[in-house]
Amino acid sequence: MPETLVALYVFVLSCFIGYMVIWGVTPSLHTPLLALTNAISGIVIVGALLVTGSESAGTASEWMGFVAVLLASINVFGGFLVTQRMLAMFKKKKR
Repeated sequence: MPETLVALYVFVLSCFIGYMVIWGVTPSLHTPLLALTNAISGIVIVGALLVTGSESAGTASEWMGFVAVLLASINVFGGFLVTQRMLAMFKKKKR
């Protein structure tokens, strides 16, 4: 079986499992799940940087790596901002 087909199978299965996990979570677990997705996005950033910086990468791979780094970075920083705002809601306000 070609490597590309195996990678496609893994991608499709991970999308399906991710969808099922996200929609099966109760609202009280939203913040820990958000922290987990931030960690996964960090792994995506590292992988995209490795692909983009490899010597054998073509122009298309470099652009896809750039887009992956950009989108994962937006996800990570946005997740941190949302988490900070959620935690600020639980702090006692000074009078």
